[in-house]
Amino acid sequence: MVPILRQLDRTVKQVMQEYNVSQINLIGHSAGGWISRIYLGEKPYSIHGDVTEDAGLWHAHPYVATLVTLGTPHISGERWTRKNLDFVKMNYPGAFYPQVRYVCVAGKAIYGERRRGSWLAYSSYNLTCGNGNTWGDGITPIEAAHLEGATNLVIEGVKHSPKSPGGIWYGSPLAMDAWVPYLT
Repeated sequence: MVPILRQLDRTVKQVMQEYNVSQINLIGHSAGGWISRIYLGEKPYSIHGDVTEDAGLWHAHPYVATLVTLGTPHISGERWTRKNLDFVKMNYPGAFYPQVRYVCVAGKAIYGERRRGSWLAYSSYNLTCGNGNTWGDGITPIEAAHLEGATNLVIEGVKHSPKSPGGIWYGSPLAMDAWVPYLT
């Protein structure tokens, strides 16, 4: 997590300097969305003991005008991500910073069922929100991709990955038409 936060911080500061701006729009796909929420936050992300509290890899909310999350699971029961997501959820619930516009985008492409063709979706949804029989993008269920207080969007037919066969994903022109206007 720390190398990702370091790279994010370097990139944001570089873009702000290069374009001589005081704020940017931040877009995070999948885990990139909740990692961005850690980056916005004021509390030191030192839960794994691998970074000092004064590392300066957070408290970026003054630099962010809009945070767009694309297929981001904002909750999880999965043991590898739960500790991280619990940190975010407990410290920065919902659309936490009122001066930041939060736009949470969910895809509605695959209904999770215990049958051939939707087993991966079912398992992923079940691990994420405790219910496999629901709609989502094939990885993230809609209910996990939205935050209270955010502008929450659902885009029909959008799958989680750009490599998904026979479908569109969040970065496809058709999907972008739904969320890019929130960046202006």
